[in-house]
Amino acid sequence: MEQFSKISIEEISKHDMLMIIKALEYTGEKTNISSFGELKDAIVRQLSILCNSSEEEFISYLQK
Repeated sequence: MEQFSKISIEEISKHDMLMIIKALEYTGEKTNISSFGELKDAIVRQLSILCNSSEEEFISYLQK
C-alpha cells in the first residue's frame, strides 16, 4: 500500500461532503469529544477559502 500525507476531495459529491460535515457535527455534539467539531470546522474553513466564500455560504451551497 502506498503512503500519502494528503487526500484529494475532487471525487466527493456535494451531498457526500455535506453528510461528512453533518456527521462530524452530530458526533461531536453527542459524544462531547471536541476533536470532531474541530475537524468539521477545519474542513468547512478550508473548503470555504478554496471556494472564495464565507463558511455560511459554503454550507448553503452544499445544501442546494
